[in-house]
Amino acid sequence: MNVFRPPPGVLFVCLGNICRSPTAEYVARVEFGRLGLRLPVASRGLGDWHVGQGADPRAVAAAREAGYDLSAHRARQFHDDDFGRFSTVLAVDRATLAELRRRAPDDMPAPERFLVAAGMVQPRAGDEGDIPDPYTGTREDFRDVMGLIRRATEALALRLAGQPGTPGERP
Repeated sequence: MNVFRPPPGVLFVCLGNICRSPTAEYVARVEFGRLGLRLPVASRGLGDWHVGQGADPRAVAAAREAGYDLSAHRARQFHDDDFGRFSTVLAVDRATLAELRRRAPDDMPAPERFLVAAGMVQPRAGDEGDIPDPYTGTREDFRDVMGLIRRATEALALRLAGQPGTPGERP
């Protein structure tokens, strides 16, 4: 069986596309750029509840505190044709990954969990391999998720660039 290779790019997927996946998208744009990676980056949500809305204000605030700007984000829903648009489709948690794998065509690269693709956890890491959903949490939960996403995005950027290093080490 030949596997179709979609064009290079990274797509982050969560439930509603207002917290975790847009944070990953906008952090990745910055961190990939720092390493000279010229890859398209986007995010989507499995559900349609928030389509067209901006990122959650708590996610925007946590990102701003960390030096990232999510203000331009507008939520988009994942569609199966997105598999053909991005070579790397990353789920933020196991439930999202299960749904993406159920929907992925056999001739496409398999979706992965974000923290696994970043090399931060093993594939069978259970809950430890998930980005926790801060939606029903506190501002501090959003800050914690922002920090985790930043570390994972830096690690992913280093892997994609083929560079050794530790996330958080800046030239």
